Amino acid sequence: MASQIQKLLTTNQDLLLMQKGTMMRKVRTKSWKKLRYFRLQDDGMTVWHGRHLESISKPTFSISDVERIRKGQDSELLRYLVEEFPLEQGFTIVFNGRRPNLDLVANSVEEAQTWMRGLQLLVDLVARMNYQEQLDQMLREWFQQADRNQDSRMSFREAQRLLLLMNVEMDEEYAFSLFQEADVSQSNTLDSEEFVQFYKALTKRTEIEELFENFSSDKQKLTLLEFVDFLREEQKESDHSSDLALKLIDRYEPSENGRLLRVLSKDGFLSYLCSADGNIFNPDCLPIYQDMTQPLSHYYINSSHNTYLLGDQFCGQSSVEGYIRALKRGCRCVEVDTWDGPDGEPVVYHGRTLTSRILFKDVLATLAQYAFQSSDYPLILSLDNHCTWEQQKTMAHHLIAILGEQLLSTTLEEQLIDIMPSPEFLLQSSTTILCPDLSALVVYLRTAPFCSFTHSKENYHIYDISSFSESKAKNLIREAGNEFVQHNARQLCRVYPSGLRTDSSNYNPQEHWNVGCQMVAMNMQTAGSAMDICDGLFRQNGGSGYVLKPEFLRDTQSSFNPMKPVSLYKAQILVVQVISGQRLPKVDKTKETTVVDPLVRVELYGVPEDTKQQETSYVENNGINPYWGETFYFQIQVPELAMLRFVVKDYSRTSRNNFIGQYTLPWTCMKHGYRHVSLLSKDGTSLHPASIFVYTCMQEDLDMDEP
Repeated sequence: MASQIQKLLTTNQDLLLMQKGTMMRKVRTKSWKKLRYFRLQDDGMTVWHGRHLESISKPTFSISDVERIRKGQDSELLRYLVEEFPLEQGFTIVFNGRRPNLDLVANSVEEAQTWMRGLQLLVDLVARMNYQEQLDQMLREWFQQADRNQDSRMSFREAQRLLLLMNVEMDEEYAFSLFQEADVSQSNTLDSEEFVQFYKALTKRTEIEELFENFSSDKQKLTLLEFVDFLREEQKESDHSSDLALKLIDRYEPSENGRLLRVLSKDGFLSYLCSADGNIFNPDCLPIYQDMTQPLSHYYINSSHNTYLLGDQFCGQSSVEGYIRALKRGCRCVEVDTWDGPDGEPVVYHGRTLTSRILFKDVLATLAQYAFQSSDYPLILSLDNHCTWEQQKTMAHHLIAILGEQLLSTTLEEQLIDIMPSPEFLLQSSTTILCPDLSALVVYLRTAPFCSFTHSKENYHIYDISSFSESKAKNLIREAGNEFVQHNARQLCRVYPSGLRTDSSNYNPQEHWNVGCQMVAMNMQTAGSAMDICDGLFRQNGGSGYVLKPEFLRDTQSSFNPMKPVSLYKAQILVVQVISGQRLPKVDKTKETTVVDPLVRVELYGVPEDTKQQETSYVENNGINPYWGETFYFQIQVPELAMLRFVVKDYSRTSRNNFIGQYTLPWTCMKHGYRHVSLLSKDGTSLHPASIFVYTCMQEDLDMDEP
């Protein structure tokens, strides 16, 4: 695929024009619109910009950071400027994560279409790259960056600079010895093929070689029986391990002869451990794998607070983009705060603040378009209605006119109102939006004020929902944890952030999940550990936004109380050995000579008794292959609720350690044994190929040997 990109750069007319550079108008706001030159670089992977064609010197974005290209007609900002610029000349570059969109307006429809076609072509090609192709592309980019005099060869001085770009500071004598070994042409320079050998020497995985040799009798290969032993003993792949070993050899052994002999070489063993099959997240948990036929109250539901906001709660921007991003993350409950607007049209904003306003009907149009792109399962529309009677009638009209058959406005056929429907039952109706407000449209979800758990049990129906502020919910958890569990087994509830969180910060959703709260609403525009935990839970089950709660949180007679958990089994010990790291990114890419001093913090979240964290020491000046080899032990009372978060940070002697990457997953989705943990950015986007290598297992007591 990487070679295909290089070929297209010299043959595809769109890409050829993009490499020459184009003047376009960069649009940030209704008033900020400036001319800039944009040019696709020779690597085909980055776009740079500048004020003049001759001064294009600022990297704008990498193709790997782009999610999709939108037409000008689909841009909220460009639609506001339709009287200034024809929508056909505009387009939007949508980035992964929380990075703001880039709106551009070309000088002609033809130029806009050239860039749209060319960018989408490159985005699609990058998305289809496998691990080796991504590595080849990365090495090509590094070689071009280091080759300052553009002679297609790398001197040792250029190689030293490259080491810093690659995030490693190495003893000069040792680095020169590796350089000489790779210089088979003895020219005191490296060509591109020799550079690949230099890179392999730099990134040699001695810890995996040692692991391989522990199971290989001849230290050269793993026989089928030896590989089966490894899968059973270390990887805990006890089911059909012989069949699995054969599949993995066929999949990852590079040698045809090795595949015929049913053996695994060192390269094949490394390929397996670096693959999805060697990842810590169980691939069986990625598709829909849970029972989706239970009542809605039996599921955690991915939920958003003040979904329309892109920033803070006081003067932040309101935008339909907030809904698009939340839905893209698998959100299944979005919030809409409605207020009377001008010309009889209801508006959405955070009332009595300086946040900007958007039309209610524009929000509905966005939901109609994006509601079911990431998940087919029902979307709950949480309306916080502050409108007068007249504008409420307008709201009801828009709901019916815009959402049409997508809106659930009557009970489903043969479904009694005293039985809460399941996600699957609602799915069989292929697209459903539930709206718990405006009485004529309420079917299964009706908001009801909370007085007490006894009052709810005696007076409310299963379709009544109560909302709790985070502080109210915390108090109830402390004072009546078991009653809260039973309430949530019967009815839906929604928890929302404190009004004091004007900066759109988040609470930890875990403590509310511990009592079975289904809709724990998050400020999805704000990155951090709380959103990492939320994303980690909902990464499973096909990203549907619905995760089945543990059985003891679905029983209306449950005796479970997270404040006083009584485990059905003997407390277990989770063993986590943090072994090594691979190709960690720089914290500040603008500082060439700065190299990270990485450490790893392992955080466990669950019931209060299980929540704790431990941290490795730091490795000095090495982001390419740091080694820790440190083991931690976590006692777990309730593993069904446990979430594990790996955080890599850059140690600082003078200030707070800087974030490098993280990965969070539920204990129930974790594969044990020797596994790679693929790191994500603050925004939850992939930092591929950055990872850490760990070993995990479960044991029943503390009297154990290290792995």
